[in-house]
Amino acid sequence: MERSLKRKSPESGEHLPFDSFSLDDLNEDLLERVLSWLPTSSFFRLTSVCKRWKSAAASVSFKLACSRVPSRDPWFLMVAPSLNQSIVFDSAENSWKRLNHLRLPLEDPNISCMPVAASGGLVCYRKLSGNFVVCNPVTGSCCELPPLHFAPENQSLNAVVMSTTFKDQISYKIVLVFGELPNLLFKVYNSSSGCWEDETALRRKDDDNSIDCDSTDDNVVYFLSKAGTVVASSMQRSPSKQYSSVITNKDGQETVYFLSSSGTVVACNLTCKCFFEYPRLLPVFSEYSIDIVECGGEMLVVLLSEFLESTSLRVWKYDDANRSWQQIASMPAAMSQEWYGKKADINCVGAGDQIFICLNSPELCTYILCDLVTNKWTELPKCCLNGEVMEFMSAFSFEPRIEASL
Repeated sequence: MERSLKRKSPESGEHLPFDSFSLDDLNEDLLERVLSWLPTSSFFRLTSVCKRWKSAAASVSFKLACSRVPSRDPWFLMVAPSLNQSIVFDSAENSWKRLNHLRLPLEDPNISCMPVAASGGLVCYRKLSGNFVVCNPVTGSCCELPPLHFAPENQSLNAVVMSTTFKDQISYKIVLVFGELPNLLFKVYNSSSGCWEDETALRRKDDDNSIDCDSTDDNVVYFLSKAGTVVASSMQRSPSKQYSSVITNKDGQETVYFLSSSGTVVACNLTCKCFFEYPRLLPVFSEYSIDIVECGGEMLVVLLSEFLESTSLRVWKYDDANRSWQQIASMPAAMSQEWYGKKADINCVGAGDQIFICLNSPELCTYILCDLVTNKWTELPKCCLNGEVMEFMSAFSFEPRIEASL
């Protein structure tokens, strides 16, 4: 007679061993490993479950277990001109959250810092004085960096980027690119040494003339728009994204990318200490909004443009072999057409294979999450706090990690 493979029901009296399993049966080490895999938003609820969980959440070994989780679903820290609170979009729970415990060291509590870069579990803020503050938005821990040794008012700051590494403890770098084309310099803060390194000059890449691009960034080009008004090609970025820039590390070479004032993408190779400009995606007289993101270790360009009676939002990647831009994703026409004639501005940030896009115009404000693998474009729910719909201009992506200490 064949033996039945059907699972025994509880009524049969043959209980399986795991039917009576409880987390209380785990030792501290295993319990902390299990809890470390919970979504980060659950961390704040751990302390209210029981005394044992509260003790585990506060232990050093629990934070070590959290650091061994390879990646976490990103949170997006939202930015708005008059925003005096920290609001994030939790991509794991598809919901908005307010962080009440973040307190930045400010000379005047009525003046807020502006986030300018993020990496790993940390966010970098810039104060009105020009100094920088690095913090963990999840735990609220902050560290103010030493003051810079050059006068920012005498230098045009083009890019602020951040990179993090974690071995025994977290370490991070802040990279600033400043100056006017073609006289660019960069300066690095390394948390391991706790000081700013000497500024280094960047030379134009020797074979940069092989790339057909506009290098006369000092000169503003004026042209007539479709409405007949005079428009300057010099881009007017929102204050929250005036340092729109990303950093990549490919084949051991660190490269910082930023948008010039006329909308060209400038690549600064920190390893080789050189820079070059990419060719334009559209002619200088085309009306468009552009931003750059980092996804999967690659620099991508997000472009909102109008042609004839249509609007398109597309994602582009530069093909080094063919020396040309290749489209890799496009918003469905039914979604992008809503923005025709709205004079919208886009501010974007990458996170893994996703791009978080803020679309802003005097009439509309929308947040879109683009999945580059599936080419799925999802409009996010509105953010309502105290019955009021919040509007944001841009966002910064970070991994919510409680173990990222300063």
